[in-house]
Amino acid sequence: MTFKIGIVAASSRFSRESADRLTRFMAERYPAGEVAAVFHEASFLTHGHFAGDDAARARAFIDFANDPRIDAVWFARGGYGSCRIAETVVGAMTPEAREKRYLGYSDAGSILAALYKAGFPHVAHGPMASDINRRTGPETVQRSIDWLVKGGTKGVEPSLATDPRPAVAFNLTIIDQLVGTALEPDLTGHVLMLEEVSEALYRIDRMMFHLTGQASIRRVAGIRLGRVSDITPNDPDFGMTPEEIVRYWCARSGVPYLGTADIGHDGDNKVVPFGPR
Repeated sequence: MTFKIGIVAASSRFSRESADRLTRFMAERYPAGEVAAVFHEASFLTHGHFAGDDAARARAFIDFANDPRIDAVWFARGGYGSCRIAETVVGAMTPEAREKRYLGYSDAGSILAALYKAGFPHVAHGPMASDINRRTGPETVQRSIDWLVKGGTKGVEPSLATDPRPAVAFNLTIIDQLVGTALEPDLTGHVLMLEEVSEALYRIDRMMFHLTGQASIRRVAGIRLGRVSDITPNDPDFGMTPEEIVRYWCARSGVPYLGTADIGHDGDNKVVPFGPR
């Protein structure tokens, strides 16, 4: 029997070229057809910045989440747009949807947060379908496929093997925008892992000021910092590294800084299942 991974674009446009590349990889890796990628046709729509308008993207996600023939749901890519449909999506879920695994990162964090808040037990941060385009594409997407199919732990973020506390992982911009909204989950006692891409250091500093100033975030067990990549130049130089910035705001807010995490907008991005181990 074929395990079907439903791939859907909840944010920015997704290309057929990327889908074709992943399809070829799946055919080579699983020649007997034991695992297959199924792309929702709406993933290839275009509506300005988005992969279809809000209604089309929401319907596509709901279709795959509720379809008993689809075994897991994998975000096609990030970008921007999932926050616009997250409440609609979660509100339309059926009992079948709760049994599936959901995986993505970056902008997908808005829907992942909403699912986790709603009590979905199998939600994780990790590489998306579009990561097949990276230099390490086959290796990168394989760790996600392993988790989606069987909850595999080989590609899981290493600190989770020794820290029994519940954990989550988010792009810094995304979690900073979620606090105080209907999508924010209760992260009391959680290890919060953060990563970022294409931001200036002063913006990292500003977001950490805002994030660690929230009463809800001050109840986390601590913060781990993943990779902060493709940093936009500061003129003059900001004078602090990303880790120094995070340490500074953790110290000011009383949130423990727990060290680094092996996550980021790159091919080495590891899987972080949300919640208890």
